[in-house]
Amino acid sequence: MTLRIGNASGFYGDRFDAMREMLTDGELDVLTGDYLAEFTMLILGRDRLKDPAAGYARTFLRQLEECLGLAHARGVRIVTNAGGLNPAGLADAVRKLADRLGIPVRVAHVEGDDLTAAHPGSLAAHAYLGGFGIAACLREGADVVVTGRVTDAALVTGPAVAHFGWGPGEYDRLAGAVVAGHVLECGTQATGGNYAFFNERAGDLRSPGFPLAELHDDGSCIITKHPGTGGFVDVGTVTAQLLYETGGARYAGPDVTARLDTVRLTQDGPDRVRIEGVRGEAPPPTLKVGLNRLGGFRNEVVFVLTGLDIEAKAALVQKQLTEALGKVAEARWELVRTDRPDADTEETASALLRLVVRDPRQEAVGRVLSGTAIELALASYPGFHVLAPPGKGSPYGVFEASFVPRGEVEHTAVLHDGRRIPVASAADTLVLDAVPEAPLPEPLPPGAVRRAPLGLVAGARSGDKGGDANVGVWVRTDEAWRWLAHTLTIDRFRELLPETRDLTVTRHVLPNLRALNFVVDGILGEGVAAQHRFDPQAKALGEWLRSRHLDIPEVLL
Repeated sequence: MTLRIGNASGFYGDRFDAMREMLTDGELDVLTGDYLAEFTMLILGRDRLKDPAAGYARTFLRQLEECLGLAHARGVRIVTNAGGLNPAGLADAVRKLADRLGIPVRVAHVEGDDLTAAHPGSLAAHAYLGGFGIAACLREGADVVVTGRVTDAALVTGPAVAHFGWGPGEYDRLAGAVVAGHVLECGTQATGGNYAFFNERAGDLRSPGFPLAELHDDGSCIITKHPGTGGFVDVGTVTAQLLYETGGARYAGPDVTARLDTVRLTQDGPDRVRIEGVRGEAPPPTLKVGLNRLGGFRNEVVFVLTGLDIEAKAALVQKQLTEALGKVAEARWELVRTDRPDADTEETASALLRLVVRDPRQEAVGRVLSGTAIELALASYPGFHVLAPPGKGSPYGVFEASFVPRGEVEHTAVLHDGRRIPVASAADTLVLDAVPEAPLPEPLPPGAVRRAPLGLVAGARSGDKGGDANVGVWVRTDEAWRWLAHTLTIDRFRELLPETRDLTVTRHVLPNLRALNFVVDGILGEGVAAQHRFDPQAKALGEWLRSRHLDIPEVLL
């Protein structure tokens, strides 16, 4: 029997109307919503500092006010991690909402992930739980299940476990559900959003429909969307999302380690992609813990440099601020050459010089930029002005990943009637080891080449994991794979992306997907909340790679 699971949110701030659209545009059994990310946990932590009753995604509650009656009438169960740092608080709020609307629903929640008390100095410390707590809630009749920090894929594995009756040792089935959950978790990224080859498709991308999975008892599934909705689903969009924010062939989670090198994708009709063959292994003996803390204060100002002598102008203002910048903990300069020679508009004749300062003291970062930098307005380079006046400085966060033994986490399902069901930890575990690199295909025979952008042949999708970034690169034909696998080495990757030259880069080979996945250690500093670089979540790192030129065989072009 097929289980139809849809998703209506890929992040805190996603399309508000998506919940209603998913409930009205087609059939569903379960509707999920993913509201949490590393950065979101910091935001919710700061909310909780101001109000101990806060700490959950309030958007979800407003969406539910419009849609709870619809879900109840259609028999659709709702599973969400919108509980954030306060799943019990959100569950109570949903109950009050249901009572006010006169809708008889049973609300349960999952807890045990909050380890903040055990990590002094952290604003929020939360273990990533699996799907068996969600499954316990659903088996006991919950209509709405609220969680805190579970893995994104757990929103799918939990309903699948409850529906099909899988046990904790059925690793292949669980791994199939994890892969389905990973495809759904970022919403419209599976239906044409943020897709490398978007300009090759005629589909309406103004408002892509959200994805759903038709799950089967053997762990296989079909990824699709509701009929008539925007966007498109094909092997490429699913491949891109499979590579997003992953690493090697082993994709570890609290319930199972899914082997991404076993995933097989086939087009099963218009807007339908079949995922099958996924193998699973026992999960690791530890659980990941996300630690968020306040790192200090940051401030920034962007100087506009126009016309001639751009580098000399930049050097002058840097010299003028040298003494003042010695009084802050960290200062970073970045000159962005957006200027063009003989430009016909002032904006295109201008370059941008960005200065970011960080310090434990707010007054220090405020004084340097609001004071010293702006005092140069009449005493520096010709044409001096800034994009916007700097403020007093704002707090920034730091994300770190840690690991704890499974036995230290009390995973608990709290039912609608108050009963508490302990969720057993995995009986069998397996320490993660690197998978031996898969054999490469035969290289293409020598032939004529042309200098051209990599993106004419390859797609890419990149993202962040703490301070690291990954760039997944894939091609759509076997012939192109024979070229890519041998050409895009770690050395070539570093050559094409010079910002990675001094960093550790690891390459993972995924032949079934015709893909390479590169993990770049430390390129994002202390994580997205620290705003370490221009693109703090590495969202466009893959597109930068695709824009780089190299010699490509003409047979592929």
